Amino acid sequence: MRPLAFDPESIELPSGHFINGALRDTSEERIEVLRPSDAKKLGSIPDATEATVDEAVANSLDAWRSSGWGRAPPRTRGKVLRRWADLIDRDVGQLAQLEAVGSTRPVARAYAEDVPFTAEAIRFFGELADKLGGEVASTRSASLGFVASEPYGVVAAIAPWNFPLSMCSWKCGPALAAGNAVVFKPSELTPFSTLRLAQLAIEAGIPPGIFNVVNGRGNRAGSSLVRHPQIGKVSFTGSTRSGARVMADAALTGTKPVTLELGGKSPQLVFENVPDLRHVARCIVRGFTSNAGQSCVAGSRLIAHRNIVEPLLGAIRPMLADLRPDPTWHGSMSFEPIISRPQSARIQLLITQSRDAGAEIETGGDPFDEMDGCFFRPTLIRQVTSSMPVIREEIFGPVLTVQTFETEEEGLHLAGHPTYGLAAGVHTSDVGQALRAMRAIAAGTIWINRYSRSADMIIPTGGFQQSGIGKDLGAQAVHGCLRYKSVLVDFDSCLDSDESGVPAGGRGKGKS
Repeated sequence: MRPLAFDPESIELPSGHFINGALRDTSEERIEVLRPSDAKKLGSIPDATEATVDEAVANSLDAWRSSGWGRAPPRTRGKVLRRWADLIDRDVGQLAQLEAVGSTRPVARAYAEDVPFTAEAIRFFGELADKLGGEVASTRSASLGFVASEPYGVVAAIAPWNFPLSMCSWKCGPALAAGNAVVFKPSELTPFSTLRLAQLAIEAGIPPGIFNVVNGRGNRAGSSLVRHPQIGKVSFTGSTRSGARVMADAALTGTKPVTLELGGKSPQLVFENVPDLRHVARCIVRGFTSNAGQSCVAGSRLIAHRNIVEPLLGAIRPMLADLRPDPTWHGSMSFEPIISRPQSARIQLLITQSRDAGAEIETGGDPFDEMDGCFFRPTLIRQVTSSMPVIREEIFGPVLTVQTFETEEEGLHLAGHPTYGLAAGVHTSDVGQALRAMRAIAAGTIWINRYSRSADMIIPTGGFQQSGIGKDLGAQAVHGCLRYKSVLVDFDSCLDSDESGVPAGGRGKGKS
């Protein structure tokens, strides 16, 4: 395995927007981009104006119409996407460094996890391209009824900052496999690695304009993109509050479908009968400290049976003590930084407000003062109630609240949340109990005796309640990027009525 540590000053950054197959800088207002690991300036990007967004969308629409991408045999699109995935694998070292230098992802994890996941997701959607289609309907014998699928045209895809490369693959892979063009907006906090991804897309054979990237802030560039009347569908991952704004913006120029993967406040429910507390402790620690808790599916609420909570916490505490911060460009696995100082301050505020309301901060609760960057100590909070901010709000930091229960009914009640329903973990040795919990908890993903996604791209992800609409990953993600047309063909000449006796043009028009 190659040495992974690198000098952050040595990285050459792609810059600007990516439109019609090439990087293009502009004279627009600049956004300064900082390195989370030391809060130093990394570079800057242009903040796209409405005119730039309009240019990118118009270029994508022209490319979609002229290149034949949407009409190409699905197998041809699949081959191009698989070539793109191969190029991502080829350039894993460069992409891992670009990902690490400007985000919260340590270079070792970017190299071993994020970049391979990105390639595999795009490869998965490329392999699905010719596997999904319409269906033949059951109709009378003298007719043929079928449902045909077709792409929307141009899809707007907006990704968050916590996993820049892999989130791009989630958004763009299914849209491109379905035959759409994509205008992609990365977070203004982590813009650089996806620009390199776009360059590789052109090298793979994706026609110029089919995958454009615009940089900028969400309230300007993102809003302009979502509102654009020539956008056929919107796919967004981010906070619940931002998702609501996306829905409102999408409706301003007429209705258009949206896929939203939004916030979470996910429980890890631990029953008394678990056979291995150390295994459960490892799941819990991974669930709320991975990426320093900056994950929409972070398992931030521990709900443990009263009889095992103390030994369980006894196994968790030393694991937290072993987590030490490190800059993302160091080669060893490390505890990740918080994305920015404002986000670190928000974590601190929610903890302080809850402590003032009576919560007990058992460990952590503040930043690592000895670090230059934005690193926050893993935090355990007890004596919490449902009215406290640390229970109500998505924290997006390495914070775990602890609640206890005595009966299964009480545990399931605590596992529910009035706002969120993205994911949940259930730890039990009783299969019936696990399935009862699966049915009772309102969440789009339920993990049983584990707490993490797998490499099984076929399993979709998405939320219930205010955690989102629609699905990423799986065949469902491709279906969500297609619209469906019903077709009914009579074998004979036009008939006056169908088998039900209802006149062909008279449905719903009768007089009362």
